[in-house]
Amino acid sequence: MASLRGLSRQARGLPLPQLARSPYAVGPPSRCASSQAAAESPSALHDLENSTLTRQQLSEEEKKQFRPWKRAADRKGSLPSSNYQYHPPKYNRGPLHPIQSPPSSDPVARDFVPGPFNHPRLKQTYTTTIAPDLMTLAYMHVPPGTPKKEPAQRLRGWDGSSPYHKNRALRGPRGGAALPLIERDITFTNIPAIREITVASYVPVAVQDPDHLLVARTVLLAMTGTTPEITKTKSNVVQWALRKGERAGVKATVYGNDAYEFLDRCVHLVFPRIRDYMGIKASTGDSSGNLSFGLTPEEIKLFPEVEANYWLYPPKMIPGARIFIKTTATSDRQARLLLQSFGVPFYGKIRN
Repeated sequence: MASLRGLSRQARGLPLPQLARSPYAVGPPSRCASSQAAAESPSALHDLENSTLTRQQLSEEEKKQFRPWKRAADRKGSLPSSNYQYHPPKYNRGPLHPIQSPPSSDPVARDFVPGPFNHPRLKQTYTTTIAPDLMTLAYMHVPPGTPKKEPAQRLRGWDGSSPYHKNRALRGPRGGAALPLIERDITFTNIPAIREITVASYVPVAVQDPDHLLVARTVLLAMTGTTPEITKTKSNVVQWALRKGERAGVKATVYGNDAYEFLDRCVHLVFPRIRDYMGIKASTGDSSGNLSFGLTPEEIKLFPEVEANYWLYPPKMIPGARIFIKTTATSDRQARLLLQSFGVPFYGKIRN
């Protein structure tokens, strides 16, 4: 068979008697498998590497003299690492620099993230159905030639009663409130999507009993699949005997496909099983496209990851959680429209 593989494709199609009468002689293979063929051509094994089985064993004196660590120490110069391993630069020094970072899709890149290894059902629904529907629902027809409206003044000016008011920057809103984002029209370039979801649990009882903090961290790890980080209190609370800097909570953040899978479990597995569940308050939001809602300990138990191993958690130590959904929308109205298309219910008075 080895000799037949060495022939051309046309020669393989000839019958065996015709191959025997061929004027071209087929020599012995370069590597022989049997001992008889190796005896006939002893030079055929010269290209093989010497294995540890055929190598002659070292004597006791040679073993004593064999010191690889001393040979490495006596070596004057070290081997150049750049010839064996490529390290991308830590800083990009401009597009004209001779050394450029590899693209993020390259496994050598510093910002390389493997994956995605799955395609969530909710994200597939968003790509195929929800995103086109959002563009249709939010479409505002503007006839050609219509003049653009100037945006309203969001910052407060100065009355000019003092000479120091001249060339001074405009002031923010009264009360020190932060300016909300300006709502942009939904186009094919800025369709709202989920950016990340943060699950936070505040356990003030953990100051007296650290086991509550351990249980809360285990529950959030099972719910999100991400190792939660421990949060500390930012101020003193006398009623709860809390001091600033004490460990009294945990939080975990999921991104990308994990965020869509977490919302999918909430919409299709947790919310329908909550008794007399009205939904999320329509007035929630920070005016910048981020919504939040809370779940009680009884509702946390309905997550399939917690329910499957419910006997692992002490029933009275399972905490509640606050879930923050951060989207790429620029207003609460757009974020609410996105979550409603995913199946999240809302109730109450809507606040724009």
